[in-house]
Amino acid sequence: MRSPTDRRPAQRSDDRREAILDALDRWLREESLEAVNIAEISKQAGVSRSAFYFYFENKGAAVAALMERMVDEVFDLNDVFTAAGGPPEQRIRAMLEGLFGSWERHRHMFKAMLDARGSSASVRDIWDQARESFVEPVADMIRAERAAGTAPGGVAPEVLASVLLELNDRLLERLTLGGPLSRDDLMAGGTAVWLNAIYGVCEPSKRSEETA
Repeated sequence: MRSPTDRRPAQRSDDRREAILDALDRWLREESLEAVNIAEISKQAGVSRSAFYFYFENKGAAVAALMERMVDEVFDLNDVFTAAGGPPEQRIRAMLEGLFGSWERHRHMFKAMLDARGSSASVRDIWDQARESFVEPVADMIRAERAAGTAPGGVAPEVLASVLLELNDRLLERLTLGGPLSRDDLMAGGTAVWLNAIYGVCEPSKRSEETA
C-alpha cells in the first residue's frame, strides 16, 4: 500500500525519496525540526530542492513519512503484546519496555513529531491512525481475558483500549519533553494503570518492581 505522505507518481523509484528521508533522519539527530533546512537536506540527499517538493509538500509531510518507519516497529510490539501468553503483568511490562525502547532509539523522531503535530495535518493523521489501528487488537485481547475469567467485566473494551493507548501517548510525550517523573516512575505508573484497568490489580508485584 502506498504511503499517504507520498506525492510521487506510482511508477517512479523510491531511491530519491528514501535518500531524502535518510538525510532528514540524520539532520534531526543533531538539530530541531524548526532548524531543518530543506536546501541542505536536499543537498545531503544528492537531489535538488525541487525534488524534495516533488515528494513532499513541506517538511512536516517529510517528518510524517519518516514517522512511518517508526510506526512499523510499534506495530510489531503491539502484535507481541496482544498475541503472546504469560502473566498479564509480564506482558504489560514487556509492551511498555518495548515502547520505551523504541522511544530511546528514535528520540529525535518523537521530538520532531511533537513539534510538528500542532501544525501538520499529515503528522497528526499518521499518529492518530496508528494509535487507532491498535484499538481493536487490544480490545479483542480484553474480551478474551474477560471470557476466560482472568479479567473482570467493565467499560466497553474499545473504550478502555482507546484510553489506555492515549495513556501510552502521554507517557511517550513525558519521556520526550521531560518532567518530574523518571523513566522508571513512568514505567511503574503505566504498568499499574494498565493492570488495574484491565485486570483489577491495583499495583505491580513487588518482585516486578525489584527486577525493573
